Amino acid sequence: MAPPYNSYENYLVARQAVAENTVNSLTPTHDQKIILGIIGAYTLAILILWNMPVIKVILAPFKLLTVGLHEFSHAFVGCLTCAKIESIEIDPDEGGVTRMRGGIPMCTLPAGYLGSSLIGALLVMSGFNIMASKIASIFLAACLLLTLWWAKNWLTRIIGVVFIGVMVFLWWLERGAGLKYFVLFVGVMSCLYCLWDILDDLVFRKVHESDASKFAKLCGCGMSSRIWGVFWFIISLVFFISGILVGLAAFKQDQETQKQQASGFGW
Repeated sequence: MAPPYNSYENYLVARQAVAENTVNSLTPTHDQKIILGIIGAYTLAILILWNMPVIKVILAPFKLLTVGLHEFSHAFVGCLTCAKIESIEIDPDEGGVTRMRGGIPMCTLPAGYLGSSLIGALLVMSGFNIMASKIASIFLAACLLLTLWWAKNWLTRIIGVVFIGVMVFLWWLERGAGLKYFVLFVGVMSCLYCLWDILDDLVFRKVHESDASKFAKLCGCGMSSRIWGVFWFIISLVFFISGILVGLAAFKQDQETQKQQASGFGW
């Protein structure tokens, strides 16, 4: 009969192997270090340009895109809860509104922040790989097409058509090699916009009513809108970080291998 401590030793060996495997999977390759650097550069550039006079206009189309994803998330969850979506509108002041009848407000109200940050995290994850970026661009185009279906003003329609056109062009250019940088930027932008919007609405109090304040009134559990906002902020931040970690673990191929794998997908 084997000594009783063998099972514990086997457990320790297995645990060490799992730990080493986890560390190895999250250790960035050379190409992944470049992507991490790009994510850092995108983040820094977005934070610098966010409220800079005149120059902030560079980010304006991307801000409107992320507003569109926010409103799409409201509408999509509304559909899942049997709501009738009447319209989606984006305004030039980087605001938006989704009008619906029915649905479950307890689900649709947090969907804007959490849904757009989840979409952003998926795009960030996909930005580590060309093939994944192509698939993500199809998903993003589908979101924009549905937004176009519900759109009731020209700005919303223009934003949808322009960004679908940009993705089609990047898909064609150099077999989509540059598409992943676009997908990555939109992902970072969406995550950061969501985080900033929560702070702007609830901490800095630039608006009197937000999704979180409506949710707090509806919930009626004694938690203020700021507490709900902090809760949603943490979830959104976890989504962002998780997108990076999953990208590191899932896509270890170098740039040339990625190009070869993606060459047969699309044109």
